[in-house]
Amino acid sequence: MKIAVVDYGAGNLPSVERALRRLGADTERAARPEQVAAARALVLPGVGHFGAFVAGLRDRNLAEPLRAARASRVPILGICLGLQAMFACSEEAPEQLGLGFFPERVKALPTNVKSPHIGWNRLRTIRESRLLRGIPQDAYFYFAHSFAAPASACATVAACDHGVSFAAAIEYDNLFGVQFHPEKSGEIGAFLLRNFVEAIA
Repeated sequence: MKIAVVDYGAGNLPSVERALRRLGADTERAARPEQVAAARALVLPGVGHFGAFVAGLRDRNLAEPLRAARASRVPILGICLGLQAMFACSEEAPEQLGLGFFPERVKALPTNVKSPHIGWNRLRTIRESRLLRGIPQDAYFYFAHSFAAPASACATVAACDHGVSFAAAIEYDNLFGVQFHPEKSGEIGAFLLRNFVEAIA
């Protein structure tokens, strides 16, 4: 199945594409509404600022096709800021609305720890999921972020701790998301991306 990588005008698209292609996946960039609407699987990568991210989706008329894809049960994987955009809103840009797939608010990491949270950290599995199938309970992944969805979010399947417990991976129906960067997480990141590819096959 061809995987459409959403191009909102910024982000780490080439590294995500390379990681997927190394697994044998066929990818294409989706920068236009009709491309998102036609996709049978989507990856929503993201780096940077929440406000700029959702503005990029809005300016390219990609937000509504993404919501339609969610309603049509098209598999969607959000990476880092792509995960955060699946939620209702973020403290990083309170005036901007996210895609609203989940009702919770993304919050800043606490001030008593180093922010941004950059480097390797360990997941804590909360419940089984297709995305985490076969991944050890104490697996380490690479993070780079200052905001995160709460670990209490209804879709959380794995949490991580950095001053506070936050959602490190989510999965609900056709929606998948990771706060870390699997494309920068070596073999274990490739293993997780393979799980996504196999789950949508």
